Amino acid sequence: MSSKPSPQTVASRDGGDGRVPGPPPAAGRSGSRRGRTGGWFVLPFAVCFGLFMLWPVVHGIAMSFTDESLTLAGTSFVGFANYAEAFGDAAVWNALGNTLFFTLITTVPLVLIALAMALLVHTGLAGQWLWRLSFFAPYLLPVAVVTLIWQWVYQPDLGLANQLLDALGFGPVGWLSDEAVAMWAIALLTVWWTVGFNFLLYLAALQSLPDTLFEAAALDGAGAWRRLWSITLPQLRRTTVLVGMLQVLASLKVFDQIYILTKGGPNDSTRPILEYIYDVGFTGYRLGYASAISYLFFALIIVVSIAQLRFFPRQEG
Repeated sequence: MSSKPSPQTVASRDGGDGRVPGPPPAAGRSGSRRGRTGGWFVLPFAVCFGLFMLWPVVHGIAMSFTDESLTLAGTSFVGFANYAEAFGDAAVWNALGNTLFFTLITTVPLVLIALAMALLVHTGLAGQWLWRLSFFAPYLLPVAVVTLIWQWVYQPDLGLANQLLDALGFGPVGWLSDEAVAMWAIALLTVWWTVGFNFLLYLAALQSLPDTLFEAAALDGAGAWRRLWSITLPQLRRTTVLVGMLQVLASLKVFDQIYILTKGGPNDSTRPILEYIYDVGFTGYRLGYASAISYLFFALIIVVSIAQLRFFPRQEG
C-alpha cells in the first residue's frame, strides 16, 4: 500500500485550494522582538530609578565613609569613624528615644481609633457621607495647614485647648513649651491628622466581609457584641496587621509636624532622629556624619520591618 496521500486527502487538509500549509512561524523571533519592544517601554523608568533612587543610595553610602562637609573643599576617607561616633553620640540616642516614644504613643491610638470609627460608620449611622467626610478630610490637608491650625489651638493665652481647660477649672498648660507635654501634644495632632487613612482601610475591609457569616450568627442567637468579638474582629486581623505595620513605619519617619511646630524643642525633648540628621547635615554642614546616622537609622527600619513580617504571621496563625 502506497504511503503517498491522495489528492482528496490533500484537498481536505489545505481547505480545497491544493496548497499544503507550511510550518508555523518560529516563536523565538517574534518573542525576541516583543522583548526588545518591551525594553524600550521600561527604559524611561529604569533610567529615572537609577538616577534618583539607586545612585543617591550608593553615593550616600560612599559619603558616610568620608568627612565630606558643605564648608570644606576636599574630602578624605575616614572609614567607620562616622559610625563609631554615631554610636557614642548622646544626641543620637536622645533623638532615637524621642522617635521610639512618639511611635509608641501614636501607633496604638491610630489603630484603635480608626477601627472604632470604621465600625461606627459601618453600622449604618444616619448621614454616613458626612461621617466619612469628617473622618477622612483632615488627612487631605497639607502638613503646613495642619500645624498652623494646631498652633492656634495650642496658643497659651487664646488657644482653644487652654480655654477649655479654663472652663473646666484647670490652669493653663504649655502645650508646646513644657517638656513633659510637648510630645503628647504633637502626638494628638498626628492622630487627628492621619487617622483618616487607617479608617479608610478598615472601612474597606468591613465592607468586604460576607454577610452570610453575620446572618448565620444572628440565626444562632448571637448578639451584636458576640458577632463583633467572634466574627468581625477575627476577620479584620489581616487588616489590623497591615495598618499596624504601616503606622509603625510612618511614625518612625516623623519629621514635618515636629520641625514646623517646635523645631525639636523645648530642650530637644521632641527632636526626632530625622530632624537630628537634618541639623547635622544642613546646620552643622557635616554631610558624611549625617549620612552615617541616616544609614544606621535605615538599618533599624529594616530590622523593625523584618521583625514585624516574622512576628505578625505567627500571631495570626
